[in-house]
Amino acid sequence: MTYPANTPTPIDPVKLDKLAEVAIKVGLQLQKGQDLVMTAPIAAMPLVRDITKHAYKAGAGLVTTFYSDEETTLARYEHAPDESFDRASDWLYEGMAKAFAGGAARLAISGDNPMMLSAQDPSKVARANKANSIAYKPALEKISNFDINWNIVSYPNPSWARLVFPNDPEPIAVEKLANAIFAASRVDLDDPVAAWNAHNANLARRSAWLNGERFASLHFTGPGTDLVVGLADGHLWCGGASEAKNGIICNPNIPTEEVFTTPHALRVEGYVSSTKPLSHQGTLIDDIQVRFEDGRIVEAKASRGEEVLNKVLDTDEGARRLGEVALVPHSSPISASGILFYNTLFDENASCHIALGQCYSGCFVDDTSLTPEQIRAQGGNSSLIHIDWMIGSGQVDIDGVRADGSRVPVMRQGEWA
Repeated sequence: MTYPANTPTPIDPVKLDKLAEVAIKVGLQLQKGQDLVMTAPIAAMPLVRDITKHAYKAGAGLVTTFYSDEETTLARYEHAPDESFDRASDWLYEGMAKAFAGGAARLAISGDNPMMLSAQDPSKVARANKANSIAYKPALEKISNFDINWNIVSYPNPSWARLVFPNDPEPIAVEKLANAIFAASRVDLDDPVAAWNAHNANLARRSAWLNGERFASLHFTGPGTDLVVGLADGHLWCGGASEAKNGIICNPNIPTEEVFTTPHALRVEGYVSSTKPLSHQGTLIDDIQVRFEDGRIVEAKASRGEEVLNKVLDTDEGARRLGEVALVPHSSPISASGILFYNTLFDENASCHIALGQCYSGCFVDDTSLTPEQIRAQGGNSSLIHIDWMIGSGQVDIDGVRADGSRVPVMRQGEWA
């Protein structure tokens, strides 16, 4: 990203450095001697450098970063032979899984243009995603099972900024997106670490109340929605800071406004409509409407991106079942910003949402002692994918339903009851 001489950078370097510090001290709580594996768009180099500095100041053993680049990604779709799209770099993901098994932390910087692949052949995109998911699964399991401390933050890549603010010149769009990221990540405050501590305490109170209620299911009602989401046996609500199985308390997502748990893969019934578009691998999927029977999506349509949606659902058996349900108040700061980020990390924190695919095994009571077979027996879903999409709004009500059928208001018109 280069701007004319004497043009001030549109990204506040002080706040960018604070974001890096929050990623290490709050997101990861990186330990002395711990290695860090980081992935990032090449445009995010300034943030990578700041994070690397703070990681080593915290005592990191070794920081290793893998970069992606939009132009080289597109070159594959334009010039690679057809058989390329059924392959992935297995050796790379095997190395990542080995690093995580050895105690390394994981940090991802998101920021690629969400619509980067929108003009490419959807079947090639789907094939490449499936091959990548298969190769990545051993490493992903270390993350989704919460074996390690991990975190994701974002950088205002110019191509992403132009999508979010299409009517502004690029420097203005980048500045606006940067400021929105900083505000959502609480690094525009004097003491971001203290602000995160207070926010985590609030999310912990919400989780504790839900865990005390032990609901058997949640009932969502609203325009185009009448959905009962059964909750897994022995489910545990989580939110904000959580303790990974390696004993480190971390904030996986920055920003985050959600409390979430594991649905029962076989106990979801009814229909639901999306309330925000889903940006998935370069395709905008809008006005999603699905119907569940016995936990499985049996009908799915969308006004835009329906072909891609159905390819996602055909990834594997678990792709048509839920792996997460999350509650977010409609008045969350990200929702109040009125910005559609086209980025799930942000958009999911503007709305209650559900996720297709893999469950988080950490969302179970006594999760450290549960085997994969026990998790499945308690209702946890298994899949190559984990894709969140938004179903909450100011018009959606949620009731908690106990095992005896009695009901407790959880949310009314999108706000905590």
